[in-house]
Amino acid sequence: MLRFFRGSLPAQLLGLLLLLLALRLPLLALQGLPLTAGELGALLVGERVHGGALPYRDLYDGTAPLAAYLFGALDWVGARPVFLYRALALALLLLQALRLNFVLNRADAFPDRGYLVALVYLVMSCISTDLDALSPLLIGHTFVIFALSALIPTSREGYDNRRLFRAGFLIGLAGLCYLPLVLFAGVGLLAVIIFAANAFRSFLLLLCGLLFPYAVAATYFLYAGALPNFVQFHLEPGWHNFRAGASSGLPLALQLRLLALPAAVLLLAMARGLGTPLGPVFQAKFRQLMVAWLLVALAVLAGGGGTAPGALVLLLPPLAYFSLFLWQAGRPAWAPEVLFLVLLAAVSVVRYRFLVPGLETLLRLPAESTFAPRPDPSLSGLHNQRLFVLGPDHRAYLTNPSATPYLDWHLALLDFNHLDQYAAVVRIGRQVGANPPDYILDQSHLLPQLRYLLPSVFGAYAPAGPPNLYRHVGTIE
Repeated sequence: MLRFFRGSLPAQLLGLLLLLLALRLPLLALQGLPLTAGELGALLVGERVHGGALPYRDLYDGTAPLAAYLFGALDWVGARPVFLYRALALALLLLQALRLNFVLNRADAFPDRGYLVALVYLVMSCISTDLDALSPLLIGHTFVIFALSALIPTSREGYDNRRLFRAGFLIGLAGLCYLPLVLFAGVGLLAVIIFAANAFRSFLLLLCGLLFPYAVAATYFLYAGALPNFVQFHLEPGWHNFRAGASSGLPLALQLRLLALPAAVLLLAMARGLGTPLGPVFQAKFRQLMVAWLLVALAVLAGGGGTAPGALVLLLPPLAYFSLFLWQAGRPAWAPEVLFLVLLAAVSVVRYRFLVPGLETLLRLPAESTFAPRPDPSLSGLHNQRLFVLGPDHRAYLTNPSATPYLDWHLALLDFNHLDQYAAVVRIGRQVGANPPDYILDQSHLLPQLRYLLPSVFGAYAPAGPPNLYRHVGTIE
């Protein structure tokens, strides 16, 4: 199989696509993929943005602005387009793999050419269904991959100011999808140090490109009256915000076990790669750059607490690059082929472990679908009603649209935890009273206090049957 993908003909590209579909599509046919918590949050943001809400002004949610507007555009195509989310996630992974493969081949970063980088990238991406779902991290990582091509030519053709600025600009766009990705500016800094004649001046150009998208976004939100919330919800919380938002991903214990196989392959490949002499000086310098890429990827992974949706994608570029050293011809000549087939079989076993009774328990890897949000049985009769959930459990939103800007309960507590402050009460009254929801699900038992403080807004709600569910008196069942 490796011999086939060492070529660069259209047949290899078609084979790569068929292999990817063969690994992914049977799962959809056998079991299907339930909606993940991250996807549910993205769908809710997309609904609100499509409905005219402005992020950070009409939304209490920490989703980065570029990702929020993309979710809004997808909702414009169709209401809650889950299939479109899955198709776009697959397309982005394929685009990332092919782009990284193209860049490494064009720059002669490794003695061998072909589609081996894309092959490993796509095969390893199938180990978990976490990458079957669209996430801000997956979207932003695409910009990071494209930024790499703007950094490499500086070492081969002299410094081109437009390339350096473009690299920073793309990393800035990645940050507007998922803020910790701006740490990849550190990779750009190392590239400048390794390859630049005037490192300080070159890094300033990179930094200007990085800050430019944020300057544009800040100006936009300034004129829209949302700049304070943009700073408060997107920039100011720092790592704490991303750790809090990472609860929409898989549990840390499961995520670490799923990362065990990629990590083992990466360590084995690095042990082989760092001890392998390379010919041109550029190839050795590029290997240093990929080590820095791995360190930054680990820092971004830690920024999301290790549980951010799509976290595995951060390890794929260094894994795909260093794995090339494992596939080099050696003695015996068949060893790389056997090793890759073993890797392919291991990925298939982990992905389809639910088909073998007892295998999940043996591997201590419960299926990712186990942690997907399920409809609340007590609310089975509530469908397509404008709902406001006073609490962190968003399962009720699986079958109902959100009626208020308070999507992220962690951020909503900035108001609801300060009901003794006049400004917080006024904001709640303005946000909820402008278009009262049909139903309120009071998970935090705040409705009695809200009725006392804002009787004109919350006084019109009566119990609707299920516990903690209240219906607006003007709502027709």
